[in-house]
Amino acid sequence: MRPMKLILAPMEGLADFWVRQALTDVGDFDWCVSEFVRVSGQLLPPRVFYRWCPELKNGARTRAGIPVHLQLLGSDPSCMADNAMRAVTLGAPAIDLNFGCPAKTVNRHRGGAVLLDEPELVHAVTAAVRRAVPAQVTVSVKMRLGNQDDALALDNAIAVQEAGAAWLTVHGRTKRQGYRPPAWWDRIGAIRETVSIPVIANGEIWTVEDARRCQRESGCADLMLGRGAVANPWLVRALRTGQACEWQDIVPVLEQFVGDVIGSGTDAQVAGRVKQWLSYLRRRWPQAGALLEQVKRVNQPEAMLPYLRQAVELQGRAEPTTEKA
Repeated sequence: MRPMKLILAPMEGLADFWVRQALTDVGDFDWCVSEFVRVSGQLLPPRVFYRWCPELKNGARTRAGIPVHLQLLGSDPSCMADNAMRAVTLGAPAIDLNFGCPAKTVNRHRGGAVLLDEPELVHAVTAAVRRAVPAQVTVSVKMRLGNQDDALALDNAIAVQEAGAAWLTVHGRTKRQGYRPPAWWDRIGAIRETVSIPVIANGEIWTVEDARRCQRESGCADLMLGRGAVANPWLVRALRTGQACEWQDIVPVLEQFVGDVIGSGTDAQVAGRVKQWLSYLRRRWPQAGALLEQVKRVNQPEAMLPYLRQAVELQGRAEPTTEKA
């Protein structure tokens, strides 16, 4: 039996270059997927691809050497094909197509999950991209169960398969359900049973126990981890080896992240990124919540570092909680 594949999910506004770098430094992911590059009627210049996927300048790999697949979002088959080919010329080893984004702005412009109301268009976009890029470049699709409901879930999955996608990642909720629990892993299983291409399960996987239950209910061996990997950077390691981590292990990751991200935006923007991560970490570690309270009014990232260093000294080797909300 082959080992399971664990993939870091594309998360707009969260899993950017810096977070991908930090998470793949400590997590043995098989690959990760960039934030989506939005395609709307024109061939984009290289700088746009480099903006959303800076790893293209490093062989499309993170600092730890984890491959990065480039994700495109759009509804025009010809334009998507042209931009996929450009991405490949810039070094993208694989193209992922986004039919899952629930953002209203994206959906209003016929992008993301709203396209799941039109399986024939999902097929057309996927087929056009598959024809455009070289055979050795894989084309995959990420979708939700549907837009308003999941009535067309199987139609979309079949459309993706017939268009030549190498695999399909399914987030177990509709656009209408957003990110509200639960994720319907059993409905991912119905898709897996319908198509012959590999299906990767995604959605609401926060703990090792969630991951195992998702695998049982969906029948999928392979998982895409999103916010759960941000909330616990050691989740991949725990899934592969059973090795857990403690709060003191997280602090050096945060310190490295702060050092890396300084200068990538204004001080306030960078400080905001650190606070955003602490907000996720406090789901598992109360120490992160206490630290967030200490730095919530700090808007210079360098000024956060002493608080991070004190966190281990003051709070020691406290065990993480199992709280999920």
